[in-house]
Amino acid sequence: MNWYGMRAHEVEERTNTNVKVGLTEKEAEGRIKKFGTNELEEAKRPSALMVFLAQFKDFMVLVLFGATIVSAFLGEYIDSIAIVAIVIINGILGFFQERKAEKSLEALKELAAPQVTVMRNGKWVKAPSKALVLGDIIKFSSGDRIGADVRLVEASSLYIEESALTGESVPVQKKVEALQGQEQEVAIGDQKNMAFMGTMITRGSGTGVVVATGMNTAMGQIANMLQNAEQMETPLQRRLEQLGKILIIVALILTALVVLAGVYQGNEVYHMFLAGVSLAVAAIPEGLPAIVTVALSLGVQRMIKKRAIVRKLPAVETLGCASVICSDKTGTMTQNKMMVTHMWSGGELWKVTGQGYEPNGSFMKGEIEVNPAKTKALYQLLTFGSLCNNANIIQKKKTYVLDGDPTEGALVAAAMKAGITREALKGKFEIIREFPFDSTRKMMSVIVRDREGKKFIVTKGAPDVLLQMSQTILWGDKQQPLSELYRKEVQAAIHSLGSQALRTIAVAFKPLKVTDSIEHERDVEKDFMLVGIQGMIDPPRPEVAQAVKECKEAGIRTVMITGDHKVTAMAIAEQLGVLPPDGRVVEGVELANMDVEELENVVEDTYVFARVSPEHKLKIVKALQNQGHIVAMTGDGVNDAPAIKTADIGIAMGITGTDVAKEASSLVLLDDNFATIKSAIKEGRNIYENIRKFIRYLLASNVGEILVMLFAMLLALPLPMVPIQILWVNLVTDGLPAMALGLDKAEGDVMKRTPRHPKEGVFARGLAWKIISRGFLIGAVTLVAFIIAYNQHPNELKYAQTVAFATLVLAQLIHVFDCRSEHSVFHRNPFGNVYLVGAVIISLLLILVVIYYPPLQPIFSTMPIQARDWLLIGGLSSIPTFLLVGSLLTGKKAKKKKPILYKKGLNLK
Repeated sequence: MNWYGMRAHEVEERTNTNVKVGLTEKEAEGRIKKFGTNELEEAKRPSALMVFLAQFKDFMVLVLFGATIVSAFLGEYIDSIAIVAIVIINGILGFFQERKAEKSLEALKELAAPQVTVMRNGKWVKAPSKALVLGDIIKFSSGDRIGADVRLVEASSLYIEESALTGESVPVQKKVEALQGQEQEVAIGDQKNMAFMGTMITRGSGTGVVVATGMNTAMGQIANMLQNAEQMETPLQRRLEQLGKILIIVALILTALVVLAGVYQGNEVYHMFLAGVSLAVAAIPEGLPAIVTVALSLGVQRMIKKRAIVRKLPAVETLGCASVICSDKTGTMTQNKMMVTHMWSGGELWKVTGQGYEPNGSFMKGEIEVNPAKTKALYQLLTFGSLCNNANIIQKKKTYVLDGDPTEGALVAAAMKAGITREALKGKFEIIREFPFDSTRKMMSVIVRDREGKKFIVTKGAPDVLLQMSQTILWGDKQQPLSELYRKEVQAAIHSLGSQALRTIAVAFKPLKVTDSIEHERDVEKDFMLVGIQGMIDPPRPEVAQAVKECKEAGIRTVMITGDHKVTAMAIAEQLGVLPPDGRVVEGVELANMDVEELENVVEDTYVFARVSPEHKLKIVKALQNQGHIVAMTGDGVNDAPAIKTADIGIAMGITGTDVAKEASSLVLLDDNFATIKSAIKEGRNIYENIRKFIRYLLASNVGEILVMLFAMLLALPLPMVPIQILWVNLVTDGLPAMALGLDKAEGDVMKRTPRHPKEGVFARGLAWKIISRGFLIGAVTLVAFIIAYNQHPNELKYAQTVAFATLVLAQLIHVFDCRSEHSVFHRNPFGNVYLVGAVIISLLLILVVIYYPPLQPIFSTMPIQARDWLLIGGLSSIPTFLLVGSLLTGKKAKKKKPILYKKGLNLK
């Protein structure tokens, strides 16, 4: 219901209340029973036990459980215990990762006011905000939080900071008049006669009628969107799921064929089942989920050093294939601090440099720095701007913090850059009366007395209003009559500053006579001398433009989404390089009238969305996802949280970000630096390439294991290895080097490539061929080693199995160095990854322990290998990696292909 379009008496009628006496306690109780309490509801979460059990529903895990049961039934208890241990360890890791709290709703609840002042039975009383009902009359003043959504009926210089909902930090001045003639829905930031749950009063006071409570409030709608936001699978999860299904199908088919064929040939059922279990264990890379988790965790540690905290592990990889970054403007691309950048007086324009509220900066006239103390007009403009002011800038350690309104803070900071402090002004001038700003007058005035007892009025406000109320103007060092020519000069200055998206504040002055009345503003707010105009803006972060440029080079489009006005958004976007010359800018009112298909067409060439609501942000993210984009959404306010949670990767600001935004996000930037996203993208791309490396390594090993077992069975040979040996290879020998591959440094051109398409399979770019060719060679040399050893020791099957075991391990440890490059083993320095060298040495030592340490020999079915057989093992193990170096087997550099565009699943060349 559009409460903002109704008059006060209509609101009373609709809510069945009276603003003079409020509701009775009985009426309030009845409405609580009917509509419920004024609280944000929480969706039921699964218990810890259910979350833990959910870790074991994966098909790969179920197959391993099946292998465990078969092994136990056959009396192979050591194998059974080993497999169960692996499954449980992986389950525990997944449980703790998933139980990282979904605390978004708790953070939203903290924004609600704990106590409110409400009228009951005609008296003002204190009550908990959860007791508020439709039709309650509440009052509030500076420093209070609004307890529910309210239609204002009284407002006295009332300013409310609504950044939690709109993302804009500048407090909004409120009024009580109905917004008439609004055919389209009005954005929250423009509903000037409404106050919303969780927003903060920064100045003034007001009274209002409660028109929405609990989940029906604007904050409640955000809570509802958060709970219903669809959590998308990451590309990595999709690819690993695809990979797991392929491997399981292969394993089950091979196992069934081997068991049936063996039984048909007259072999014992026991031996055939044991062979089947061995094949199943060989086909499934048990260590892969854990190694992926560890690799991502290592990426997380590197991200922390780059000032980013990853809250959800797969986000590291997902960010690497982001094709669009949707960024909030205020506080993300800008500093969230109003700052005076231009000053005009008497036909002269000065630029002001500096950062935020810091008292350091210069005043430039063209390319020349000027001293404000020696420029009368500039000095007076700064002095009066700080004097007619209620803000203070406080130094806390090495930072400067604003206490008060951001617009007033910008005026104080500008004066401080000229050495004019509020403390010094208080020593020179006494403020004896203040007329606060209101929307009717559009100005604020103070009556000041100097040390000599002279009184004068200083006023700041809307430039067009003060221009009309001024009779003279400070032009250079002299006061001049405000002629029509001068008026046109002032109007040109106002237009010039406004066209740069600057918020303009004019400053005026007038000496007062002893006989002048100062009781009412109407007596003194006239016949001013116009001193000048200050232009301010929430400035861009200095490092963002370069980050946007580097993202563009990486094939990533940056889209600005803001609740701010179109002109301001366009100015900042152009300054940062976000908005190209032919880029489209769309406002929230346009979005509201678009259907899904229209929006999907519009988002492809839109770079700025202005005056948007939380619902719009969510629609934009979904539209981009429907177009096949991997979307990263950055933001810091409550209003960003639903879109952050729905995006493929949500990024929250660590310093200025609300708890709601952080809890909904996958990545938190500790320094609130948009440029940190670029580092995160680079790390994400490298992580993905490293994951491909160890998938290549692990699966080539698995293919080798499958082939050696399968061919041995087809040739009616004994099993070349027992299940426990295969498990050892998969978990220990393969595990350590695979983890070390996850620490490989990025190749030089990683940020010059276009993002991967989300539909790219895990075996893309020739990976499947590399895995099969390498796996075939590893299996072949292992089988040859087994046959030679078995022929030399026909009565010692265990010895031949140990030789095959050692050949398989060594072949894989040599092969791991080849996996570091897409080209050949010689493309990169083999010692460039010290962690990999260390992992290979440890794996070699462990295989020697298993072979030569007597207590372990019966567990792993091994025997000591004679020295001459190590020559055989070493020679055969080198063949898979060094055979035909530079041929297709080693992976020649692929020819550069033309980029392929994807849209809604279609391949459009």
